[in-house]
Amino acid sequence: MSYIGVRLVRFKRNRCVPPWDRPLGEFDASMHRLFLGLAVLEAVSDQALDLMDEGLPVRWQEEAQLHLTLRFVGEIERPAAEDLAAAVSGVRFDAFEIALEGVGRFARRRGGALWTGVAPREPVKVLAARLERLCQQVGLEPEHRTFHPHLTLARWNGPEPAGVGPWLERHAGFASDGWTVDALTLFESHLGRAGARYEAVLEVPAG
Repeated sequence: MSYIGVRLVRFKRNRCVPPWDRPLGEFDASMHRLFLGLAVLEAVSDQALDLMDEGLPVRWQEEAQLHLTLRFVGEIERPAAEDLAAAVSGVRFDAFEIALEGVGRFARRRGGALWTGVAPREPVKVLAARLERLCQQVGLEPEHRTFHPHLTLARWNGPEPAGVGPWLERHAGFASDGWTVDALTLFESHLGRAGARYEAVLEVPAG
C-alpha cells in the first residue's frame, strides 16, 4: 500500500521499518474515540455560525466543532485504531463540490439536535458507503443507522425547546456558498467538561 500524499497530522512514524511492514502510526493512549469526516471551509463555517440564535436555549456548536461526519467509529483500542488509520490512508476518491442547504431537527426521547443539510448529497453518500465497507473490513461493527449527510449546529437534552419550530421556519431557505471537498479526515474526539474537542489525526487528500 502506498502512503504517498497522506498527511500524518499526529502519528509518529518509525523510520526503521518500511511503511508496508508496520502500522501507519502510533496512538498515545489505549482507547480512542474516533470518527471519519469532512472539514468545512472557514467561509462556509461562518455562514453556518450566522444561523445560531443565542435566544434559543440549546447548546450551539463551536466553530472548531463544525464538520460533516461520514462514519462515527466510537471508542476502540489502539491496535484497532492503527488498523483503521492504515486502511483509511489507502482510500482514493475524486474531489467534489458541495454546499450546505436547508435545516432540520433530530428529535429523540432524551434530547435532540439542529442541523443543516448538504447538497448535492450523492457524492457524500457514496464516500460514506465506501468508508462503511472499509470499517467492516478492519473488523468494526456495522453501522445500522441510515446515513443522513448533515452538519450538526446545536444539541439539547430533555424536551424540545419551544423556539425550535420557529427557528426551523426562519431558516428553511438557508443555502451556503459551495466549496471543494479535497480531503478526508480521521478525527479523534476528546470529551471534557467544556464539551467535545476534535483533533485531526490523519488527512487523506483527494486524487
